[in-house]
Amino acid sequence: MFKRILIANRGEIAVRVIRACQELDIETVAVYSEADANALHVQLADQSVFIGPSDASESYLNKAAILNAARESGADAIHPGYGFLSEDADFAEQVSEAGLTWIGPMPETIRLVGDKDIARAAIAPSGIPMAKGSNPLANREEAIAAARKVGYPVILKPVAGGGGKGMCVAHDEKDLCNILDYLVDITKTKYYFEHYIEHSRHIEVQIVADNYGEVLHLGERECSLQRRNQKLLEESPSIALTQDMRDRVGRLAVKAAKSVHYSNIGTVEFLLDLSNNEFYFMEINPRIQVEHGITEAVTGFDLVRTQIRIAAGEALEITQDDVRFTGHAIECRINAEDPDNHFMPSPGQITFLHEPSGPRVRFDSGVTAGLSIEPYYDSMIAKIIVHGRTRGDAIKIMERALKEFRIDGVKTTVSLHKKILKDTYFRTGNIDTQFIKHRMHAYESTEKKDGAKEINASTYFA
Repeated sequence: MFKRILIANRGEIAVRVIRACQELDIETVAVYSEADANALHVQLADQSVFIGPSDASESYLNKAAILNAARESGADAIHPGYGFLSEDADFAEQVSEAGLTWIGPMPETIRLVGDKDIARAAIAPSGIPMAKGSNPLANREEAIAAARKVGYPVILKPVAGGGGKGMCVAHDEKDLCNILDYLVDITKTKYYFEHYIEHSRHIEVQIVADNYGEVLHLGERECSLQRRNQKLLEESPSIALTQDMRDRVGRLAVKAAKSVHYSNIGTVEFLLDLSNNEFYFMEINPRIQVEHGITEAVTGFDLVRTQIRIAAGEALEITQDDVRFTGHAIECRINAEDPDNHFMPSPGQITFLHEPSGPRVRFDSGVTAGLSIEPYYDSMIAKIIVHGRTRGDAIKIMERALKEFRIDGVKTTVSLHKKILKDTYFRTGNIDTQFIKHRMHAYESTEKKDGAKEINASTYFA
């Protein structure tokens, strides 16, 4: 096992990794930028190393500075968390070349699944269903021809990257031309098309794989509630799936992982076409996910400790038959944004913070009262995770937790989460990937009756 791990990240995920290391009796090293000098992850770690200015490109994305910090602190492994350098195959390779252990998939695996076009080609021989798609696009004319061949509507995706960033949907050729005008040069960022399944649910499956060929899944997460392809609320399990469907998508995820010789933990993402209940492969995320906590809640399986143990060379001690699922879990992502003002970021100092707690409530955060939310980084400041006996039970627990949560000094998305949880369509499970876009109109009507500020949902939700 490792003696000391450097966490190449910040915020709540850095805190989460520190806690897992403490439980494993492993020392931790935090890295921090100028803006994060007093951050919670810095306070909790055994050591901390300054790595640069507030701008992430000069600190948390500064590979040389992070490797120097690892050498100076005597770390023997690096955990990248999510975001920043977590999917950078070159950095993972540099970590290994420096004599350190990378806590994640092998660099060649990250490189393979990080390019969606190459990943689709690698997985296709296994027979896993995929939405009809195109090759990477070379120019405007090729894009228009490819869209006609794939069939509208189409979704234009960058070949590299994740988190829903850079995706655009075209319902016809006019839409596509407008998008291409906006992108200016599609060769600067490689894009490709997939046929866009409008009436669908976003289902992802957690996979765990050791270095000895054992691969298993820990069930699915429902991630359909999204704004501009960014997840807002996640659940496990998905109430859209029968047991047969659940078993089927689990087998597909394991098959996909084995086809790319995956190791450590990751997520295989699918679209569930609600017109025929077929699953279509989207991508593999080679890292810990923001929403990993709901899987931990329903399985009792600590994913971060598992990451560390697999990287240290330990074999999985369980098989698929040992995995048990209990109850229902929901996660709300709390962003420092103002939902009544176009979801504008809300930086500022937190003057008061009361964390929700009580039975079956987990609060993952990287902030405390007195700290400032800086404009340099992602706006997510916390996650509330609840675990109930049933979905209805979990909804009631989350409502209590959101009501108990208090924060002053910055605006947050808590008010939007409260509306979602009260929504009849959500409560009955009648949701899909267009839920937020369509249901925001109902929320607007309520706000107008209450005299609140009117917003135009069609402008702000994609």
